[in-house]
Amino acid sequence: MPETARPDEHEGHAFVASGSHAGRPKSWLAITVILAGFILGGVALCLGPLWGLFWAGVAVAALGGILALVFDVFSDVIVDSRRTMPAAEHHSPFERHPRS
Repeated sequence: MPETARPDEHEGHAFVASGSHAGRPKSWLAITVILAGFILGGVALCLGPLWGLFWAGVAVAALGGILALVFDVFSDVIVDSRRTMPAAEHHSPFERHPRS
């Protein structure tokens, strides 16, 4: 990760103060359309299969994918600052220690 002048910025984008990974409403709309398409196609396969309804589900999922590209859903990801955690000591039951 490249170092920036401010720790609350990454590649020119300011971090959200709360660190939320919720995403924008437009992105959730695109994901909901994709999910509705998968559900419609899955139900169509279970009911028959009803191929017309299945392909309608595929079309709805494809429309959701196009919406996701147009709304740029991948820009919703918020990259948090790097975390530093101390290494925890771990003792395995299979680890042999020399007896003193």
